[in-house]
Amino acid sequence: MNNYKDIENSIIKKFRKKIWSRFIRSINQYELISDGDKIAVCLSGGKDSFLLAKCLEEFSRHGKIKFELKYIIMDPGYKKKHLQKIKENLTKLNIQATIFKTDIFTIINKHPNNSPCYLCARMRRGFLYSKAQELNCNKIALGHHFNDIIETIMLNIIYAGEYKTMMPKLYSDNFKNIQLIRPLYYVKEEDIIAWAEYNQLTFLDCSCIQSSNQNNKRVEIKELIKDLTHKFEDADINIMRSSENINLDAVIGFKEKKTKKHFLDNYHKK
Repeated sequence: MNNYKDIENSIIKKFRKKIWSRFIRSINQYELISDGDKIAVCLSGGKDSFLLAKCLEEFSRHGKIKFELKYIIMDPGYKKKHLQKIKENLTKLNIQATIFKTDIFTIINKHPNNSPCYLCARMRRGFLYSKAQELNCNKIALGHHFNDIIETIMLNIIYAGEYKTMMPKLYSDNFKNIQLIRPLYYVKEEDIIAWAEYNQLTFLDCSCIQSSNQNNKRVEIKELIKDLTHKFEDADINIMRSSENINLDAVIGFKEKKTKKHFLDNYHKK
């Protein structure tokens, strides 16, 4: 088992190209962090959020931007063994985090829903924003990565019939002046797994009782993208690029500030 210094060094040395450089690219390209920011880093217990925490810590230590980090963990009703695993990883990675309890799992169990993951995510987000506000943070950082982004694009196309991505940053609608940022935007899940395995680290997967449901649409989309990437080189990269290269002259319609536009609106004015 590597000590926390070795784990930190592996991010900027062995995984410099696959993780660190892509992390820095996300921050610079989308202007995710500014001087004076106070960022609540949201740790779920999984590999993604723990990597995010170490990357942000390294950036705060050696970057030119001066900002503050607060590590927070929301306990939605974890079993004792799951919470213990989280605490063990906090110790291994030398992270000082605030753990606060909620009753999300209890609520979900009492109110069966066809989309428990969606409901859970919405509730988690609300509690995290509230905690960040309590800590006087102006941003919360989540561990969503490259694969989460492209899976969201495909989910929206196939199941919702709309083109919508997961944004690298956005303001909260309900919590004034708090932004959500996703610094792992360009980091691939396979490289996060490789980093964890290299450092002999194990993390929680989803520990909700609903996680055994193999009909999860995101799982299906993950398999679809894997198949596409196997058949077509760079299919995953091009799915991501498509969100940056939308040609409005070649679409039937789009939404702008919740107002729907149609290509015929101005067709005869040309």
